[in-house]
Amino acid sequence: MEITAFPLGPLEANGYLLARGREAVFVDPGGDPGAVLRTLTEKHLRLTHILVTHLHFDHIYGVKELAQATLAPILANPKDEFLLHTEMGLGGFMGLPKVSPFDFGPIEPGETLFLDTPCTVLATPGHTPGSLSFYFPKARAVFVGDLLFYRSIGRTDFPGGDMDALIKSVREKIFALPPETVVYSGHGPATTVGEEAGHNPFFQDLVEL
Repeated sequence: MEITAFPLGPLEANGYLLARGREAVFVDPGGDPGAVLRTLTEKHLRLTHILVTHLHFDHIYGVKELAQATLAPILANPKDEFLLHTEMGLGGFMGLPKVSPFDFGPIEPGETLFLDTPCTVLATPGHTPGSLSFYFPKARAVFVGDLLFYRSIGRTDFPGGDMDALIKSVREKIFALPPETVVYSGHGPATTVGEEAGHNPFFQDLVEL
């Protein structure tokens, strides 16, 4: 699987294009998807799905346009739908643009297939109640949105945020993955499960992997 990062939108949220063969999925289109669409055309890829880790505005600015251009279905956790009725989902505050309304289909935690390869959809609440992480074991990669960052964690002072839930999600769901798993976060550089379990200051009591 080929993974390409696209920092998009006013907050440069990381979106990720996952390609295998002639098909691709995109995780968190946070801004103008023009560069993504050009890449799809240049590489002769068909986008099969748009996956959303959580419904905060900076991760969904480009969802509607990308879906309209590719006809790919949008999948997100309905537990975050309430955010689309708040500034954290609608955008528009502090001079930021508003999010174009869109419809999405539900995706539940569990085992599934994307790009003909296994994917485990993990329920990882904390940053938002419906936060999801997408783990692709064969690619040794997990896409966590704003749950976990290099040497940091996501904020929990937004509507629906819960610090205890976030810490539990990281400990039980992310740190349970193989230590070499690459963690692709919603902002900043990629890291690994082992690096964060061993060195992230929010988890210093964990045994280093």
